[in-house]
Amino acid sequence: MQVAYYAPRRAPRAESVEQDEQEAQPIPQFENNGSHPMVPGNRAVLRNGVAYAPSNAPDSVKHAIWAVNTIRNRPYVWGGGHGSFHDYGYDCSGTVSFALHYADALSQPLPSSDLRRYGERGRGRWITVYSRRGHTFAMIAGLRLDTTDFRYGTDVGPRWHVDGRDTRGFEARHPTKL
Repeated sequence: MQVAYYAPRRAPRAESVEQDEQEAQPIPQFENNGSHPMVPGNRAVLRNGVAYAPSNAPDSVKHAIWAVNTIRNRPYVWGGGHGSFHDYGYDCSGTVSFALHYADALSQPLPSSDLRRYGERGRGRWITVYSRRGHTFAMIAGLRLDTTDFRYGTDVGPRWHVDGRDTRGFEARHPTKL
């Protein structure tokens, strides 16, 4: 019997643009000011599902992170977050639109097809939106904001993730100055 194994190529991953000296620290010092958790440096940290905003990030990025923390356990609802930024559940583009709104970079929710033309081309310093037909996700201060669960497959909805994902087929865009 012959068995053939398929070994896929290493796919490009969504990763943060800048590297930080803070990455060398073995244990980050967390600062939790109620609903505004922060960590020193340039990269956000995920702890028990809550994103800690980096202290060096612009206020708009911190506000986006803290706002998304409030919806991080909401369910996935197709079309959720499009009639209003405040909804019972969110789909992928509703989630990303929510974050961009609280970063003061978007006035109304957009579907993923419109996010393909949002802002400026390429990756941003703090926020990058990856969009294609049918799906969108964002990298914010080094954390992935996505409604897709690659780990268990059942935990879908607005969630923070420390791992990147394959970006082939996605358009990378970013808000101006972020």
